[in-house]
Amino acid sequence: MVLEKAILATITTDASKVTAGASIFICESKEEMDKVAANLEAILDGISHALSDEIYIIVKH
Repeated sequence: MVLEKAILATITTDASKVTAGASIFICESKEEMDKVAANLEAILDGISHALSDEIYIIVKH
């Protein structure tokens, strides 16, 4: 099975705004969230998208 399009991870500073699904990474600051997103982009071969100031997702296109 080839995964073509999917949400691979969610990164947030507010755990109350996300639910189960993809892996969830909870950060303490925006700066930490930016670093985690950049690392996960490289590790997962995905692209980071900001849904709000408190939530990023890593997607595979």
